[in-house]
Amino acid sequence: MINLYVTEPGVLRRAPAGSPIDETVVWVDMVDPSMEELHRVDQALGVDIPTKEEMREIEASSRLYEEDGALYMTATVLSSVETGSPVASAITFVLTHGRLITVRHTDPLPFRAFATHVDRHPGAVTGAEGVLFGLLEAIVDRLADVLELVGAEIDQVSQTVFEAGQRTRGITPGNGGKTGKSNQRPPAPDYEALIAAIGRMGDLTSKIRESLVSIGRLAGFAGRNLRGRASKTGLAAMKTITRDVVSLSDHASYLANKLSFMLDATLGLIQIEQNGIIKIFSVVAVVFLPPTLIASIYGMNFEVMPELSWHLGYPLALLMMVGSAVLPYWLFKRRGWL
Repeated sequence: MINLYVTEPGVLRRAPAGSPIDETVVWVDMVDPSMEELHRVDQALGVDIPTKEEMREIEASSRLYEEDGALYMTATVLSSVETGSPVASAITFVLTHGRLITVRHTDPLPFRAFATHVDRHPGAVTGAEGVLFGLLEAIVDRLADVLELVGAEIDQVSQTVFEAGQRTRGITPGNGGKTGKSNQRPPAPDYEALIAAIGRMGDLTSKIRESLVSIGRLAGFAGRNLRGRASKTGLAAMKTITRDVVSLSDHASYLANKLSFMLDATLGLIQIEQNGIIKIFSVVAVVFLPPTLIASIYGMNFEVMPELSWHLGYPLALLMMVGSAVLPYWLFKRRGWL
């Protein structure tokens, strides 16, 4: 599909479907184009549009270059975040002779938001450079919004993780770090769900960082090559985009480090829970070991065992078994091992 945007005196508007690509066209937005549509744009503008396979190449020389006076810039843009299955896909921007061509095989929210903004405010953007700067600003703003959502979700998961750690140590949350006196232990959190949430946020954060890195490189390349061609307002907007990308990259790195710390803390709490279970089995084994030994001794089939003829032999054996079981338990409690 091809969306055309034409310029009129001081106004940028969407052209009707099927309109020709003439000199009034400022922005050619190609969404998952077919071979016929690629050939149509090639013939109309004399620009070699990269294919989907070429857009996937990751080396800088294949993503940022100039050819026949046209700037080819490919960036990784995050999309489908709202569906719960975020995708980082390549989008190519071709700036040539006062026209901007965008080639994409996905429909990220910033493109829809910018198109809606153009429809509502036709005079806000006019030239091809203005469309490029506006799209980049919309992409960076969207990444900032997603980072804010990730940060809020990380705070919620962090609170769950460390409240679980307080419960594991017998500390009542919000009680000033004091040990709770209740005999009923709060239920353990769903660690599997916590790890899945941390993994999901880590994957989203890594995609955001990948997108920010590619946009930062694109902004630097465009700023160098458009110096002397773009307006002062456009160059100032590009500098603002570059500063925003740097600050968001720092924040994304902070969130990634926090996620790594939370993952380590969650795995540590799981290990503490497992150690507690193993400790229970160990205590039970130690408590029942002496009674088992006593019962084994008196269960041997020897003819001469004086205790078997005693009237109080059986009660004495039971008392010895109870005492040998109570004594280790009392020692464990006194030393704080239980």
